[in-house]
Amino acid sequence: MTETILLALILVPCLVIAIVFHEVAHGWTALALGDPTAKALGRLSFNPIRHVDPVGTIVVPGAMLLLGGPVFGWAKPVPVIKERLNNPRFGMMAVGAAGPAMNFFLAAIGAVALGMFAAFASAEPSQMAEVAVRAMTTFILINIFLALFNLLPIPPFDGSHIVEGLLPPKAARLYEKARPAGMLLFFAIVALSWFAPDLGVIENLVGPPVGWAMDRYLDLARLVAGE
Repeated sequence: MTETILLALILVPCLVIAIVFHEVAHGWTALALGDPTAKALGRLSFNPIRHVDPVGTIVVPGAMLLLGGPVFGWAKPVPVIKERLNNPRFGMMAVGAAGPAMNFFLAAIGAVALGMFAAFASAEPSQMAEVAVRAMTTFILINIFLALFNLLPIPPFDGSHIVEGLLPPKAARLYEKARPAGMLLFFAIVALSWFAPDLGVIENLVGPPVGWAMDRYLDLARLVAGE
């Protein structure tokens, strides 16, 4: 029980920070490119309550934790009106990329902090230092996972906006019409991850790139630690 509580105390703040900063990055980018919708609705806030989706932020991550599956979640999407952007085609690509970019940035901050905590834990071993190392490692992993998962070219993920902007106009219109099918695929992924965690659907989708990126961030942590 103690291990489960500790895991929850580490995972919940890490997940909330990663998701909230991800969504705020979308909103700030949209504002910079001409769409003030998120600002007008009070969504450019780091207050988690403004971004909480009861299912995606609480129910799904909690269920995954209890089932022993990969823990992931989502917040209420920051509203962006494509037509209000100065350059809608480029703007939606930039807005879509901003969230994952923020998570990669947070992972880098986590790697620096991990290196510092690891050096301290090596010099002055303590349970608190070990927990800090574990928390930072989890924080890095969650941010990498959230970034790469959102870059999948499946509507409504951020990667779909990037792909749509890169496609020729006619193909982009057809791709945009396929968004409802993307939502069905998304819920199928969630359902399979929830009810059949042994299939490893999410691990197979993003596992290899997550592992590669995690190794690079750990290299940064070791550099900071002086190893």
